Amino acid sequence: MTIIDGKKIARHITEKLKLAVCNFKELNIIPTLVIIQVGDRSDSNLYIKLKKKHSEEIGTKTVVQKYKETISETELINEIKKLNKDKTINAILIQLPLPKNLNEQIIIDNIDPFKDVDGLTSTALGNLFQGNLNNYCIPCTPLGIINLLETYKIDIEGKNAVVIGRSNIVGKPIATLLQTKNATVTICHSKTTNLKEHTLNADIIITAIGKAKFLKKEFIKQGCTIIDVGINTIKDKKSKSGHKVVGDVDFEDVKDKVGFITPVPGGVGPMTIANLSKNTLNLTLKQICKN
Repeated sequence: MTIIDGKKIARHITEKLKLAVCNFKELNIIPTLVIIQVGDRSDSNLYIKLKKKHSEEIGTKTVVQKYKETISETELINEIKKLNKDKTINAILIQLPLPKNLNEQIIIDNIDPFKDVDGLTSTALGNLFQGNLNNYCIPCTPLGIINLLETYKIDIEGKNAVVIGRSNIVGKPIATLLQTKNATVTICHSKTTNLKEHTLNADIIITAIGKAKFLKKEFIKQGCTIIDVGINTIKDKKSKSGHKVVGDVDFEDVKDKVGFITPVPGGVGPMTIANLSKNTLNLTLKQICKN
């Protein structure tokens, strides 16, 4: 078994980003990301803290605009439109999930696609699903997964890949990216009745369903690669906090059967953060070239 070290790869990306930011600063430009947060979810607060920390480390600027859960769709869309027009703002991110009274896709689709840092507007996703990887940002987590596979020289072309989960954030985009790398891709989800039949045939499994320790050794074949995107909190009497973070995969159960596997934490998460910063810089560069 080889553990895929997302932290190490993310650090390598971070060092490159620091150098790129220096080049921007020579032009008196500081790449700037605005994160829009609605409400005060503890998990969102943590993710935003990590994003801001990385931004500070590489020398970019991240601004958090926080709104009460009572904000209307119209009010929030108006705030986004202001940011679209502001030339000092290079990238916009909606911190998900949003409260149930707000339609996430409608809100996201009001971001200028050329400022859509997570590649989740219908314009950016539609472009991706057509196989065009250059015009807009690619969602940060799927991009990070491809980075991990390629860095560890894990074969994708001609391999059977199973993606468990079909969200616009991870499942559908990573399935598309794997197809562009010539994998044969199967998407499984909550309505899939024969999951084990699919996963036992998979060379690569990517799971992003939010079910703690769901995937066990009887679901996988010897030597397969597992990318665990799940982030779940479970009770743990041994921990000072009384809980710990685990993935969708039962790591201890599968570790003697897999070829490669990402840990949770320390696998996909750091890559998502690093690619958020990378996408911010890419958007900034495109805006400079456009102007």
